[in-house]
Amino acid sequence: MPTISINLKDFEQLLGHRASGAQPVTTDQLEAWLPLVKGELKDQDAATGELRIELQDSNRPDLWSCEGIARQIRIKLAGTAPAYPFFKSAKTQKKPRVHVSPGMERVRPYLAACTANGYRVTAEGLAQLIQVQEKLADIFGRKRQTVSIGLYRLPAIVFPVTYDLVTPDEVRFTPLGFEEKMSLREILAVHPKGLEYGPIIAGHERLPILHDAEGQVLSLPPIINSREIGEVWVGDDALFVEVTGTDLLMVLLTLNIMAVNLADRGAAIEPVDVVYPESTDLGKTIRTPIDFGKARSIPITMIEAALGQALSADQVQTALLDYGWEASVSRDQVSVKLPPYRNDLMHAVDVVEDVAISRGYGDFSPVMPAQFTVGSLSRVEQMSDRLRDLMVGIGFQEIISNIMASRAELIDRMRLAGSEWDRLVEVSNAMTQTFSCLRQAIAPSLLKVEAASARSFYPHRLFEVGEVALPDPTHDMGSRTVMRLGALIAHASANFSEAHSCLDLLLYYLDCPYQLEPLAHPSFLEGRAGRILSQGRPIGLIGELHPEVLELWQVTMPAVVFELDVDQRTER
Repeated sequence: MPTISINLKDFEQLLGHRASGAQPVTTDQLEAWLPLVKGELKDQDAATGELRIELQDSNRPDLWSCEGIARQIRIKLAGTAPAYPFFKSAKTQKKPRVHVSPGMERVRPYLAACTANGYRVTAEGLAQLIQVQEKLADIFGRKRQTVSIGLYRLPAIVFPVTYDLVTPDEVRFTPLGFEEKMSLREILAVHPKGLEYGPIIAGHERLPILHDAEGQVLSLPPIINSREIGEVWVGDDALFVEVTGTDLLMVLLTLNIMAVNLADRGAAIEPVDVVYPESTDLGKTIRTPIDFGKARSIPITMIEAALGQALSADQVQTALLDYGWEASVSRDQVSVKLPPYRNDLMHAVDVVEDVAISRGYGDFSPVMPAQFTVGSLSRVEQMSDRLRDLMVGIGFQEIISNIMASRAELIDRMRLAGSEWDRLVEVSNAMTQTFSCLRQAIAPSLLKVEAASARSFYPHRLFEVGEVALPDPTHDMGSRTVMRLGALIAHASANFSEAHSCLDLLLYYLDCPYQLEPLAHPSFLEGRAGRILSQGRPIGLIGELHPEVLELWQVTMPAVVFELDVDQRTER
């Protein structure tokens, strides 16, 4: 979970305490407020006023800064949300422009930007700008792969700005931290940030840059800013903010967060028109920051049932308004909409949670269990534990991975596109394409670990016992969850016989008779794959992975896998 550092005096300033002449914030007050942001005070330095706060929620990137925490607490104390007029800028007003060049969709397609005037950057403010920039890019933006942020001195920029593609040796500029101009190729090969983040744009013949109307280079996204324009100092009072990335909504949300953070410090935010060569989901020209949220209706009875307490429509509306939502009541429904700097409404339960946080968990009466029960492991968990013990005894090493992945990992890299195995349970409102599907097999998870383990000594023997989700229209939710064992062997001479011997030994100890029958499967070599049957029922598969699968995963050694359904009766 994110842990952030804030300065107490800066926090008080953003909270409005210093302007109103209120008493300094005490530790007890702070700890009483932190549940509003699901935070916990981990450490404090009385001498410097530094506080370290751990946030117990990774779905609220707007809280990963002093501005965000102060904003949420300030809203609750005031009972109303602040107004940010720049989200409603009239389309007829002429704004600065950023032009996105054709071809960018193949490299890093999306950009959002704004300007901020009137806030003179302080030391504490600069520290927070850097911190939120790093937190958003590293955690929310997956080490800058999905989102990266650039801050620049506005007076040096001549609009319109162009988000362009150039060859690695076509442009030279002085990057942050260096004294001499370098080509893009040299930056990727020499600069510390180029070495760290260069793989994000590696493999492209042309690389992205931002330059203004006079050809001045602003940055090489998502690697490094130029020193001349992209180095912000204490005392600067006019900034240009841009966000680039591969997911449009994540890019827009990130800019919205940066914009409201600067606005909370007194900056006047002016939107920027981003002009794309082709139409996007939000049009060809997008004025950013933009409020892209939509209203949603939630039954009051659903909120009451989830909280176990009768609440009137007015009570629900008041709780949500006090927490920063837009909320209106109509009969037995409440229509809700998130503020523009949030995009974490994935289910009605998210609304329920914020109602509970806003009212305070102490407002709810505890209900003691009416029945006495004794807990124990289910049969599936008992079987899973036994499988783990056996696999470790056979010489395998256990991994634990996420049940969520991307279609590219589960289908494309497994050569399953267009086949009978091209069926997934997909998330309809995914925050990111990286976690947009539920895995239907363990093998992709094993291959992901194997791809990152090329420098470890061979042979590699990996296994995981975990859940997979299979589309099934006969079930209530259209899918069913299955516990499955997956195992992978990788080394220079890995083959079907070796995997078969491990499978045979495993099922021997489980006292589970089985047979193999030939299986034609796109992920495996022809004639080197089989379906595992027990008592005439399929319980898994085994095979040598196809070289194309290994190449797509960048696995350099031959590999064999087998999978078993733990839910099936693999034990007599």
